[in-house]
Amino acid sequence: MAIVVNLDEKRGKPVQPSLDGLHQLVADDLGRVNEAVLKNMESSVALIPQLAGHIIAAGGKRIRPMLLLGTAKLCGYEGTRQVGLAAAVEFIHTATLLHDDVVDESDLRRGKSTANALWGNKSSVLVGDFLFSRSFRLMVADGSLEVLSILSNAAAVIAEGEVMQLTTANDTATSEDDYLEVITAKTATLFAAATQLGAVVAGRPKVEQATLEAFGRNLGIAFQLTDDVLDYVAASEDMGKDPGDDFREGKVTLPVVLAFRRGDETEQAFWRRTLEDLEQDDADFDHARALMERHDVLTDCQERARHYTQIAKDSLDPFPDGEIKDALLEVVAFSAARSH
Repeated sequence: MAIVVNLDEKRGKPVQPSLDGLHQLVADDLGRVNEAVLKNMESSVALIPQLAGHIIAAGGKRIRPMLLLGTAKLCGYEGTRQVGLAAAVEFIHTATLLHDDVVDESDLRRGKSTANALWGNKSSVLVGDFLFSRSFRLMVADGSLEVLSILSNAAAVIAEGEVMQLTTANDTATSEDDYLEVITAKTATLFAAATQLGAVVAGRPKVEQATLEAFGRNLGIAFQLTDDVLDYVAASEDMGKDPGDDFREGKVTLPVVLAFRRGDETEQAFWRRTLEDLEQDDADFDHARALMERHDVLTDCQERARHYTQIAKDSLDPFPDGEIKDALLEVVAFSAARSH
């Protein structure tokens, strides 16, 4: 038997964690999810599939549907319910992206023009609403009130998170607790719902459902923490958006919270001018990054992300070892180590 040696390992380079392992294990089901997504975004109103198809075709990692499919496998489920529910989760996520880009006035997502940049805000909001309705149709088709409760509650909490983010936008007095409350609602909630549903469709006990819900929630927090760090460190080609978008929009993410808290009066005045008053010049973003480096902010944010990934990893301890568990653990590692 031939021995395959990973060249990066052979050269002494650490192999970066990825989603590839999980993707391979759920590839067949994920193909069915994509078919369900395409089928359910059909409409006689031509703009709807055109606009929805644009953002769905833009790629994305499909991490939330894959997590649902993966946790269902982890729980030994061999049915088909996970496919429709994973499509519902993807519709909720895509709808929130459409609405996010309108609220944030974004022009670029994953390296492509946003839907609102191409078709306008009104069309993006309305198609987002259509996708929400399709997600609920898929929930109803599943026939479980428990599933409907989990996903409808998740959709409501995500909306609350969006509103909370609006109330903290441009506010340098935002605390770390405020920030964590926002990202838990806005991002981690859908991760948690997806992973919990893997146990629900498998008919697993409530304690296992709660364990996988905690797994997804902590994974989602780590994922968003890393995302907010990347806005200040990643290159445009890695991110699929322009570095500094959060800064230019006046978003007070954890890097800003920590930099403001640790800064002197002059530095705090800089943050108020650039984020509260949105008075920015070309050199301000580089200065913001320099202040973060001075106070070791990004390193501390990454350490917090690793804290949540460790909690997520520990959540999988009760489940049997095997390739699907290993793949889920690699997703956790990816969430805090990714460059995009």
